Amino acid sequence: MSEVRQVRWGRQATRLQAVVLVAGALTVAFAQDAPKRRNAIIFVADGLRHDSVNPIDTPALYRIRTEGVHFANSHAVFPTQTMPNAAAIGTGHYPGDTGQFANMPYVGYPLFLTGNFGQRMGTLVPDVEDPLVLADLNDYYGGNYLREASLLAFARSYGYNTAALGKTGPAAAQDVTEVTPIRGAMREPVTIVLDGATGTPRTVPLAPQTVALLKAAGLPPAPPPRSQSAGTNTVPGTRAANVEHQQWLADAATRAILPAFAKSAEPFVIVYWSGDPDLTQHAQGDSLNRLTPGINGPTSMTAIQNADRNLQQILDYLDANPDVRDNTNVFVTSDHGFSTVSRRDVDASGRATRSYSASLRYQDADQRLDVNEGFLPPGFLAIDLAHALDLPLYDPAEQTPDEHGAMRYARVDPAIAQATATVRQHPSGATALIGGTGRIGRPVDAKVVVAQASIYVPGGDRPLVQRIVKFLAAQDYVGGLFVNDRLGQPPGTLRMSEVGLMGGATMPKPAVVVNFKSFALDSKNPHMTDVVVGSVRQHGQGDHGTLSRANTFNNMAAIGPDFKKRFVSQAPVSNADVQPTLAHVMKMKIPSLGALRGRVIAEALVGALATVPVVRRVARSRPALNGYSTVLLYQVAERRLYFDQACFTTSRTCD
Repeated sequence: MSEVRQVRWGRQATRLQAVVLVAGALTVAFAQDAPKRRNAIIFVADGLRHDSVNPIDTPALYRIRTEGVHFANSHAVFPTQTMPNAAAIGTGHYPGDTGQFANMPYVGYPLFLTGNFGQRMGTLVPDVEDPLVLADLNDYYGGNYLREASLLAFARSYGYNTAALGKTGPAAAQDVTEVTPIRGAMREPVTIVLDGATGTPRTVPLAPQTVALLKAAGLPPAPPPRSQSAGTNTVPGTRAANVEHQQWLADAATRAILPAFAKSAEPFVIVYWSGDPDLTQHAQGDSLNRLTPGINGPTSMTAIQNADRNLQQILDYLDANPDVRDNTNVFVTSDHGFSTVSRRDVDASGRATRSYSASLRYQDADQRLDVNEGFLPPGFLAIDLAHALDLPLYDPAEQTPDEHGAMRYARVDPAIAQATATVRQHPSGATALIGGTGRIGRPVDAKVVVAQASIYVPGGDRPLVQRIVKFLAAQDYVGGLFVNDRLGQPPGTLRMSEVGLMGGATMPKPAVVVNFKSFALDSKNPHMTDVVVGSVRQHGQGDHGTLSRANTFNNMAAIGPDFKKRFVSQAPVSNADVQPTLAHVMKMKIPSLGALRGRVIAEALVGALATVPVVRRVARSRPALNGYSTVLLYQVAERRLYFDQACFTTSRTCD
């Protein structure tokens, strides 16, 4: 007996005498038998498109779809990025409540301001797919920067065994309150967190019992490092899936964690977040500087198959242990769909962008072009906006010393002949500061902060927001504009509340959210969809984030004792519905602070009615000066909104 701890129980449980942690698994002594509580496994195939599932390439995913419930009208939440959807899956709330507006949001303060983890005070716009960043945000925002309780956190408080495995960032976010520093260092969690950074200082530490579980299973204490190159504009990216790295995670799930949890008298909740196909589709090298085959090439297919193998391994364990299988609900989802990146074309005809940023020449310090001529550079949105506003531009991800030796955010000047040691020609990614001095500290002196597709105006300057919107409405890579409700509704824009982005979040809220343009190369092939994005992916690689059906149409299915068999649901569902549904069948009442919460997918549950009233609607803004309006297509079910797509058009609806 290595540890004894008391835990809180739900209403249906009888009196708990003691909880004993033995080799990482919980065993319980009861005064009398309690009703058996369900286990849950959430399997997330990051970046899996709905139409990628078929009986040949993805037999495990197809099995759940055909033997359980197939959600044929599924949705990611917008923005269709990993961390906004990770927060939605974990908490059941839309970004307006969680504040997770992007993978790289503006957080309102320089990261590590409090000195956590010995890190240098850093960016205002961090990549939150990093447990240290999550921990610092929790420290700054009172212990839970997302505000809302997650399924894992609440299950843990009810005495469940809990674990989150997989991709670094979204795995830890499933029980984000466990990722909190104490006296500047990460504390040891109760929930087992194994991710791509396990074994390094940049992730959640492992309890000795977890290390013992891995060792007993014949596994090393950390996964092999991911070794996929993203390539450059002249060198193709990876031609291999992330197989070995993910195999360690699948082995940890089926050889260490599940067997330990199965021996326990307590139920369990496990989230397995497969980094493939997303990580490989981003970096694939099948079509450098070409839009075909894009993310439909052989490398992406191996990544899809890799995720399916991980799921099959988990299903094999359950099938070999029918007592566990028959009490376990398995919910499969993906955080978003995927598209092929275009850094030049803005429609299927091959018409090139007329962006100011694409008209410039970008050379590194060795006089090599690091952006193809005529192509959009990383951070093109910020470059174009800074030019239009006639304000200086800075890269918040890089720092350089000024003339007095003090560190400042690196200056960006796209008009210089080539990059220097102190001045960049373009930001290193899709984040930037516009205006101000580049000073690091508080208060933030930038006039505008660009965080991927979100634009923040820290001072709340309405005339400045109107100037920004007027400029963006004339850009050929824009596919819709949404403006903070508190800043008015300029022509050409819809309100952020109309896409679930205005709620109770404590994190800073964007002033404008840009939907980048998406277009289909082949109208008969739903996989041949391209998107213009502002990150670092090369022309022909993969990305996501838009409010297009290619990105919102994720894969969702469920199987288990509480779900119907061989049932196809045509009602709209989203990632925000996962947590309320599983909490319902597990008989947990999870409190909610915000109103932007998903629903219980009752129509998919045993004994429930099979139909849900659904209304399809179209919202259209007032036209901008050029006649273009933001048009939003969405569905309504049980007073919840499900967003299909948006576009910027002179038509009444999207094509």
